[in-house]
Amino acid sequence: MTQGAWQQNGGNEAASAVFHLVQELIDRYRINRPVMPIVVAQAEDPGAGPGIDERVREIAHLVYRANEPRRVPVRLLESRGTSPYESALGMVRTLAERPWETRERSQYKPFTFPRSRLLGAIEQATAQVVARPGGGAPADRGEHILEELGSLRWRPTRSGPDDWTRTLRASVRPETFLGAVFIAVLGVLLGEIGWTATLLLTAAATLVLAVVRLLTTSAPPLLWLRRASRWLATTSSLAASSTAYPSDGWSWLSPSGSWRVIRARAAAVALRVAEAREGDAAARQFHLELRVQALLEDLRHNYRPRAWDGRRGKRTVPPVVLLPTATRENGGVLLINAINNVRSRRSEVDPLLLLASLPAAEELTHTPSQPPVDPSADRRVPWSGAQARYRRWVDDLSIGQSPAGASALSWVLRLPLSTAQLTHEHADARLHTVRVRRTWAWFVMSRTSVALILVGSLLGTFLWSEHWQATYCHGPLTDRNTDAVWSRSGPRECVGVATAPEVRFAGGNDLELRGLGTGVTFERVERAVREENAGIGADESYVTVVYAGPLTAEKVEDSRKGLEELTGVYLQQRSVNSPLTKHPVKLKVLLANGGEDMLHQTVTVRKIIEVARQDPHVVGVVGMGRNTTESEEATEALRKAGLAVVDTTNSSGELPRKSNYFGLAATDEEQTYALGLVARRLAPPDGTGRALVLSRTKENGDKDQYTIEQRDAGRKMLEAAGYLVGENVGYPLAGNGAAALGEAVASLCEAPPVPDALYFAGRAEDVDPLMEKLSHTTGCSRKDITVFTGDDLTKATFTDTGRVTLYYTALAPTAADRGAAFYPRASAALAALLPEGTGRPTSRTGPEGYRNALWASGQIVMAYSATAALYDAAARGDVARSAAETWALLHTVDLDDMPTGTVSLAGSPASLTDNLHGLDVVKVVGRGAEAVSSIVCGKAAGRTPEKLRLTEESCRP
Repeated sequence: MTQGAWQQNGGNEAASAVFHLVQELIDRYRINRPVMPIVVAQAEDPGAGPGIDERVREIAHLVYRANEPRRVPVRLLESRGTSPYESALGMVRTLAERPWETRERSQYKPFTFPRSRLLGAIEQATAQVVARPGGGAPADRGEHILEELGSLRWRPTRSGPDDWTRTLRASVRPETFLGAVFIAVLGVLLGEIGWTATLLLTAAATLVLAVVRLLTTSAPPLLWLRRASRWLATTSSLAASSTAYPSDGWSWLSPSGSWRVIRARAAAVALRVAEAREGDAAARQFHLELRVQALLEDLRHNYRPRAWDGRRGKRTVPPVVLLPTATRENGGVLLINAINNVRSRRSEVDPLLLLASLPAAEELTHTPSQPPVDPSADRRVPWSGAQARYRRWVDDLSIGQSPAGASALSWVLRLPLSTAQLTHEHADARLHTVRVRRTWAWFVMSRTSVALILVGSLLGTFLWSEHWQATYCHGPLTDRNTDAVWSRSGPRECVGVATAPEVRFAGGNDLELRGLGTGVTFERVERAVREENAGIGADESYVTVVYAGPLTAEKVEDSRKGLEELTGVYLQQRSVNSPLTKHPVKLKVLLANGGEDMLHQTVTVRKIIEVARQDPHVVGVVGMGRNTTESEEATEALRKAGLAVVDTTNSSGELPRKSNYFGLAATDEEQTYALGLVARRLAPPDGTGRALVLSRTKENGDKDQYTIEQRDAGRKMLEAAGYLVGENVGYPLAGNGAAALGEAVASLCEAPPVPDALYFAGRAEDVDPLMEKLSHTTGCSRKDITVFTGDDLTKATFTDTGRVTLYYTALAPTAADRGAAFYPRASAALAALLPEGTGRPTSRTGPEGYRNALWASGQIVMAYSATAALYDAAARGDVARSAAETWALLHTVDLDDMPTGTVSLAGSPASLTDNLHGLDVVKVVGRGAEAVSSIVCGKAAGRTPEKLRLTEESCRP
């Protein structure tokens, strides 16, 4: 229900009639915006007496009381002045300079009067010039007034100093729209770029705001852009007053031309204002009507349609002016005539509703625009008289072109009220008004709402920015990269694909390669890959290979596998892209991080697929060298996306069943088959040998599938070799990730019989703790124990093993007669990555060729071979192939003279004895403070002739 604002008895029939007319005009304004008249109420009988005039005057007060509390902009004017002209001018100034309403009682916001304020500045400057001693010569008066306007900055005097500090405070105080936006943006930037950059940006923005505010509110150079200046320069009412600079001289793009027009018109207005101050009747009429025109233009501008702030939809009631007593002496009639003249001269319809009460004896007649011309003054000199007439006609044109100059007051609606109407009481005629409701536009498009929406949007953006930065490795507001994300479980790691320059998996990682690679850091290798990518021209043919590996780790040393595999990929990339090789199809490499121990394969593969959908040059994936519980799902996802995987060191026996999976590493079954050849020779012939399987427990949460498959394959191998295999023994990981082997080793050493052999299904980092425990635990320290284990130990370095003999398989069998050209090329390529001026001491690098410590783990060689195989299929026939073609051609890859032998993906082995994967069986025995390694037996990669197959005879322990 609409809230009531006011109610009262109408008092008499005339008051009710006028009240209803005014209220209908006000309330209908929202619907059809009727043309607003100048309503003049007057007693019909001139001799009715002062009591009747008082009743007519009370009507204006009645309308004021009824509308003042209901959000209608209403002003009650009282005459003050020494002359009708001063009084009328004072009332116009009151309407333009004093607030009509408070914000609480406003439908939108207080009216603004820029045109009236500009005229006020001209009046101030004119008054100060005229008040000087001598009043200034009329010829120079215009220039003096313009100079004074410049000192006023073309603004009327304000209270208090207008210095830059006040401007600054006004710009950024929180309760203003700009201040709220400033603080909101500051909050977003703080979360986006940090404290230092935010403080610098804040200082710069604050200074800019202060300068902009000074320029836009005070500085004359920008005066031509203000709406008041544009009105002064273009209104046709002043065209005759400044014929030297017509209105078409003003332009948005011409500051100097616009400035000349504004100055000329301001000077013309100032001279007429000075003449008005000196009593010139025509100048006074001009001044008053120009003031009225500025007032009406300002009001019309406050109600203009198609404004960005939707003000026409917010202001649904017109401004109302009430003149309780309008006479010639108090300037009320003069004001009515001035409004009528301006409206008759102008084509625009303004929203002002004026209600005036005239005394019964007052006669409302038209006020002439200018006094009649005295022709006798021009008869003495005919030609000069004609010129004088022209000049007079031009001066009078500004106020003499009104149609009302004839006789009629066309904008005045007369309401003659009879004495009977004014005296007939309506005891039961209650008058009431209701509060004007604010429209939806006020709520949606108010400064507060817009500020709240903007602040809320910025806050939401800030929260989203925080979310993006917490989600994506490079997640700023403007340049977000979604191909690499922060891990959601375990240590914080950046996983996914590095397609943005800002995403660097090895940034700051100073882990160095061993042997010949000493001095080459992980960060340098990553940068070298990016440099190779950047060196490929836009017009060159190329294919893109994605390397997916463990490129980050909580401990720097734990990222060595990723470093070495990436080095192998880089060596192949450099070999392909080298100008010496002249390959027509170049090789780009994208880095994909699966996290420490490849525990985030699913996320990484999802990002690889997204990148491949956007980049048709992506032909496949190299790496995926660790088997976890996610490996099968990840490989299947790549298969569905049409991407092949050339694996490096993953020994899973299940993944080769996927049609898109091509592995270079011997499977767990192949490895345990080779170890079994040794185990059968070591097992007691009477079948009394005891053995156990020691493995990491499944509950350690690292998604490790390798140890599970190794455990099962190792148990089968020991049983097939003739050992009596007891229950499996598991060991957990401590809180720091280290193997907690104490309880597990104690259980197998202290409970007789002590096993003769162990199959260790663990990780390389657990070997040294195991050797130490076996060498120092009662029951095992004095017994010869054989430990068998898988390929993961190729990454390990050994110290004294005590009485324990260790056998493990190496997946990269290297020899002097395999890939001999690879080693010098690779050595030279890595030397080029050393810092400028850095040498490579022989004492640190050890022997050259395949025996160097750089290649000992086999990771570099395997990654190099895998990349070479994928590139061979992707660039077959010196043509860049698609991912589907590459997948199909991978079945035909058969690369000879590789470091591990022949990399053949042409078929599957018929049996374990006829495998396509190379491996070595390595024996490690303790020798004092060191451990000595030797190759027991092995075979090169590729299909093996029968005479070179691994047998018990060839694998002598």
